Amino acid sequence: MNQADQGIRGQVAAAQASSESAVGKVQAVAESITQGILSPGFRGCAFLNAAAEYPDPAHPIHQFILAHRQWFLNTITDLLAQTSDAPAAPAARHLVMLRDGAMAAGCLFDPELVSETFLQGVAGLLLARTGTATATAADTSPSITNTTVQAT
Repeated sequence: MNQADQGIRGQVAAAQASSESAVGKVQAVAESITQGILSPGFRGCAFLNAAAEYPDPAHPIHQFILAHRQWFLNTITDLLAQTSDAPAAPAARHLVMLRDGAMAAGCLFDPELVSETFLQGVAGLLLARTGTATATAADTSPSITNTTVQAT
């Protein structure tokens, strides 16, 4: 688990470093998540999988999972706080839940469609916070969501 934790922390740090703007940093983190979903042999989130195997909250592995998830939530909250003066915690929880769903669905359903849907959800959160967001192009095939987020 420690190796997975360090890998994800490095991935998030690299994504954040790839953009100057706060919105760009959030988008880069989201895109790095989809890179994992789209990778060959993707089997879901190691932390969500381990949580199912170690449900006892007192177990050291479960505690490690909770610490990792708190770090990720704190990181996303801090990033979203830079995008708007509105409270960031609700949007951060929403993004983490979108990520959890994408990680679970990515190994059960079309990973490209799951990734696009996840990115559209993140774009919607950014739109709600900033009034602008860059959305991915809508897929022309039947999908869970087939709308493009646009500022009005």
